Amino acid sequence: MKSLLAGASLLLILALPASVQADAEAGISSRDGADPRPRARELGIAPGVLPTGRLNAITDVAGVRIGHVTLIRGDTVRTGATAILPHGGNLYAEKVPAGFFRGNGFGKFAGSTQIDELGEIETPVVLTNTLSVAQGMEAVITWTLRRTGNEAVRSVNAVVGETNDGRLNDIRGRHVTAEHILRAIERARSGPVEEGSVGAGTGTMAFGWKGGIGTSSRRLPESLGGYTVGALVQSNYGGILKIDGVPVGEELGRYFLKDEIDSASADGSIIVVIATDAPLSDRNLRRVASRSLLAIGRTGSPMTNGSGDYAVAFSTAESVRRIRGRAPHGELDNASMSPLFQAAVEATEEAIYNSLFRATTVSAQDRTAEALPIGAVLDIMQRYGRDVRRQP
Repeated sequence: MKSLLAGASLLLILALPASVQADAEAGISSRDGADPRPRARELGIAPGVLPTGRLNAITDVAGVRIGHVTLIRGDTVRTGATAILPHGGNLYAEKVPAGFFRGNGFGKFAGSTQIDELGEIETPVVLTNTLSVAQGMEAVITWTLRRTGNEAVRSVNAVVGETNDGRLNDIRGRHVTAEHILRAIERARSGPVEEGSVGAGTGTMAFGWKGGIGTSSRRLPESLGGYTVGALVQSNYGGILKIDGVPVGEELGRYFLKDEIDSASADGSIIVVIATDAPLSDRNLRRVASRSLLAIGRTGSPMTNGSGDYAVAFSTAESVRRIRGRAPHGELDNASMSPLFQAAVEATEEAIYNSLFRATTVSAQDRTAEALPIGAVLDIMQRYGRDVRRQP
C-alpha cells in the first residue's frame, strides 16, 4: 500500500504544469486563491490631484516589467525577491538613465555608487532581504552575462536593494538563493502587479502592521507632456501612520513612542523604485528620486536612525537611452520638472498605502504581523471627514 501511495503522489506531481512543479521543488509559494484585500483607491483613498494610469501601477510606464518569487516554508521562512526590469531588451546594451537618492542610510543598496557616478542602470533592479543582497548580485550578473550580445562583457553593475525581514523570517538561514532570484527576473511581466505579502515584501512590516509590495502611477495632462510616472515600494519601516493626512496610527493606538522612548520600534527600511517615460537626464532623475521620499514623511515616518530609506528613478524613454556611439537627445529642461515631482510624490504615497491595504496577516517565528484593519481604518477616515467607501 505504501508503494502505491508513493506512486500516486509521484503521478500527482508529474501532472502539474512544469512551472508549478519546479516552484514546488524549489520551495517557491503561490498566493493564488488567497482572499483579496482592496487597494486604497478602491476604498476612496486617492491622495493627490493627478489621475492614475490604466493599471495604477509602475507597469503603466510602457516596457516596465515586474517579477516576484515568494518563499514560505514551515513556521520560519517568509521571504522572497522582486525584480524590476526597465524594458524588455538587452539592458546592458541599452542602459537607461537613472538617479539615486539616500534618505537615512542604515541599509544596503548595491550598485548605487555607479549610478551616482555614471547616471545609468544596466541591469534589472532586484529587491530582497538584507542577508540576500549577495545572492541578488549573483543572479543579476548571471542573467546579464547570459544575454545574447553580452559575450564580451567583463563588468556588470548589479543593482540590488534590501529591507530586513528578520522579525518574520529566518533571515540568518539565507534561504533566498541566486536561482530563486533568477526566476523572479525571468518571470517579470508587464500588466497588473501583485501587491502585499509577496516577493520581497513577504516578510516585511510597516508601522506595526504587515507591510509589503505596493505600486501606483500618475499621468500628467497632455498639456504637460502626457508623461507617466510609476512607483513601486518595498515597505518595512515605521513611525506614526498617517493616511491622507489622517492620524490612523494614533487613533488605533499603535505608533512610535506611544509607550516609551524606543527608537527601535520604528526602525526598518523602505525602498522606492520610480519609473517614467519622460525623457530625463540622470541629474533630473536623481531629483525625482529625492522628491519621492517626501511621501515617507506624508505617511508618518521621521526616517529613524535604524532605517534604510532609498529611492532610485529611471527613464524608459528611448531617446535618452545610453547606447554606445549615440548621444541622448530631447531631454526635458529643469522648468519642466515640477509636475513630475508632484507625480512621484503622489504615486509613492499611494504605493505605500497599497502595500499596507493589500498585505495579509502573516505568522512566523512565534510572531504574527497583523494586516492593517481596514474596517477600523475606514471608520477613522470617516470621522475625519474623508469620503471613503466600503466594499460590498
